[in-house]
Amino acid sequence: MPELPEVETTVRGLARYLDGARLARVEPRRADLRRPFPPDLVQVLTGATVTGLSRRAKYGLIHTDRGQTMVFHLGMSGRWRIEPEELGKHDHLVLETGSGHLLALCDPRRFGSVDLVQTDRLGQWPAFAALGPEPLGDDLTPVHLKAALAGRSAAIKLMLLDQRIVAGLGNIYVCEALFRAGIDPRKAAGRVTGPALARLVPQIKAVLGEAIEAGGSSLRDYAQPDGELGYFSKQFDVYDRHGQDCKRCGAPVQRLAQGGRSTWYCAKCQK
Repeated sequence: MPELPEVETTVRGLARYLDGARLARVEPRRADLRRPFPPDLVQVLTGATVTGLSRRAKYGLIHTDRGQTMVFHLGMSGRWRIEPEELGKHDHLVLETGSGHLLALCDPRRFGSVDLVQTDRLGQWPAFAALGPEPLGDDLTPVHLKAALAGRSAAIKLMLLDQRIVAGLGNIYVCEALFRAGIDPRKAAGRVTGPALARLVPQIKAVLGEAIEAGGSSLRDYAQPDGELGYFSKQFDVYDRHGQDCKRCGAPVQRLAQGGRSTWYCAKCQK
């Protein structure tokens, strides 16, 4: 699944073609993804000018001069293709700018979504209203985590995946940040100490920043909008390295199941 760095990379790639552009063509090529396309999508967006692009958690936002924002989620396998030579059967939404640039939302599994939200009501939109702070922003602090995790018996790994605690964190980067901070992913969240959280917050920010600079991690279906593959996966310390030597101590990397997902960690380095 594309995580925060992949979505941020996608938004930055789209901005080169969409920011300031007029949308001359808006064409859904099927009725739905995970849920139906907004019935007024074509009417609202055709002829609109894109005033900016941004990201919230794992959602991409395309803002327009009509007071409406198109909010997209890439689901499990979605990506935008820029200037495709031809449209494929999985290109379910096509945007064409006034200058002739073609962009296609490709989603083979159709777990993604597209919504239209009034721009000045984005903070109240149900999908955003309950989200925690952005991990790359100033609101994610050790103090915030200490308060949010107080008394919680669930594993710290699972709590960090809760979007109400921190918005946008996913499995890959939680595994990597916990390793860097030396925190056992199985530890009860409420028992993680203040000093440990003080180590964790900058590592969350660092691993996400490095992944964005690397263009994300190319796993299965994901590629950047220009077709390039992200290369952060070559820098993984623990993720998907079960049985391989820990890069820090040499002990074998372990894998376990938590909340229906795999967790990779070093039992020697993470306490």
